[in-house]
Amino acid sequence: MPAGRLLNTAAAAAAAAATAATAAAADASEPERPRQIITPVGRRIAAGYLQRILTAKVYDVARETALEPARQLSRRIGNTVLLKREDQQPVFSFKLRGAYNKMAHLAPEALAAGVICASAGNHAQGVALAARRLNCHAVIVMPVTTPRVKIDAVQALGGEVVLHGDSYTDAYDHALTLQAARQLSFVHPFDDPDVIAGQGTVAMEILRQHQGAIDAVFVAIGGGGLISGVAAYIKAVRPEVRVIGVQTVDSDAMLRSVAAGKRITLSDVGLFSDGTAVKQVGQETFRVTRALVDDFVRVDTDAVCAAIKDVFQDTRSVLEPAGALGVAAIKQYAQTHRLKGRTWVAITCGANMNFDRLRFVAERAEFGEQREALFAVTIPEERGSFRRFCELIGPRSVTEFNYRISDQHIAHVFVGLAIQRREEAGRVGRQFSRQGFANVDLSDDELAKEHVRHMVGGRSELAHDERLFRFQFPERPGALMRFLAALHPGWNISLFHYRNQGADYGRILVGLQVPAADDAALVPFLQTLGCPFVEETRNPVYGLFLR
Repeated sequence: MPAGRLLNTAAAAAAAAATAATAAAADASEPERPRQIITPVGRRIAAGYLQRILTAKVYDVARETALEPARQLSRRIGNTVLLKREDQQPVFSFKLRGAYNKMAHLAPEALAAGVICASAGNHAQGVALAARRLNCHAVIVMPVTTPRVKIDAVQALGGEVVLHGDSYTDAYDHALTLQAARQLSFVHPFDDPDVIAGQGTVAMEILRQHQGAIDAVFVAIGGGGLISGVAAYIKAVRPEVRVIGVQTVDSDAMLRSVAAGKRITLSDVGLFSDGTAVKQVGQETFRVTRALVDDFVRVDTDAVCAAIKDVFQDTRSVLEPAGALGVAAIKQYAQTHRLKGRTWVAITCGANMNFDRLRFVAERAEFGEQREALFAVTIPEERGSFRRFCELIGPRSVTEFNYRISDQHIAHVFVGLAIQRREEAGRVGRQFSRQGFANVDLSDDELAKEHVRHMVGGRSELAHDERLFRFQFPERPGALMRFLAALHPGWNISLFHYRNQGADYGRILVGLQVPAADDAALVPFLQTLGCPFVEETRNPVYGLFLR
């Protein structure tokens, strides 16, 4: 078979060059940090919150959620992982605990006047539900960019929704203006002692539900209300249990603030984990967290996506990104410190997931689990090189294979391969190099993962006599390579796209350069492959973007 002139467009080469300096090395083991030494100030903080938490009024609206084992994940990482299922609350989040406790402690005349909050997410629903239970009017200020599904959820609970501004900050400022004008009580999402105490009931339940040893509780941090309440209760009752805060790498205001010894304001925050996307933590939550939290872990988007998948496999529930931070941190913590036999709790703090995010989560989960490696591979544009490259891949599962003809001398293939662990990608790359195929590992390159893999294509003057076909074939290891090996040796492959979607059947798009003299033989030959196919040569999309 001709080499296939496998070139993936100049974008792949650009991505490869950009990645050369950022390819990830295997994580090195490091010693676990010692437990935080609780100072007299810390003990006073914990003791002060203990009584508040024990007397918190939350169970008129909240339920005591289950603490259940993640059996598959526990077996895989060699540690016991327990999930505190706050995603099973009536509003699918822990937030109603703090909101209700705050509102239940308001004076009757303040409650009669009504409450107000600023939120685009779980706090809004918590305040709305608490207000309905307390027969109180609630005004919820939300940015105009808030998805309709969240607006509808708040209105269904009886909240008055006011849309203002493009960001949470705009909504917050407007809420303060309305509060003063309408004499309403403000219910802060995190920076309030009554809110913190309400969230602390999560820890009270954990320690009551599991009498055995707990090595650590992993808690997602946005503004810090949940971890402040959890840390205060645990350090007052069982100080030997470590409390570990979890933030995303692009929304780590609390971690930076604790390191600096003062509250830091981030200029920007990542929006994937919108439930924890806070630019500045609260004054009170900073004070409590700094005094009582033992350690912090930062996780990236891919790790969070993998954690969402892990929880789904164990529970058949779909968490929102913030709800999966604790699980992502446990996996990273176990690997980094090479720990086995521990018992850890992750608070799955929310499940208000936008459905349209699931495609992205599924795509990135394999990277988070380090089960997929992406490569840009350069091969010579000469007869036999394509077959030699395919033979080198062998029976390994191919997750993606992209190419568009462009150059007469060399070709760049964008290929994804299934791996078992991250260091395996390095071995594969070295194997390619030994066989004369220069390559760059793109597994940690955001440009490649988010954009380039979906942009392979474009027109090419070299793609003369091209016919375009869609094929389906049973998805099993080696099936793609068998398909490629069966193609006619006299017809050049000018375009190729394949992506493993996890379905029973694989789908590929192939461009074949077939001389006019061979037209009559083409369809009979394709029928011998035993794969359903559709010719797309006359498809207008092909004409607009690829032909």
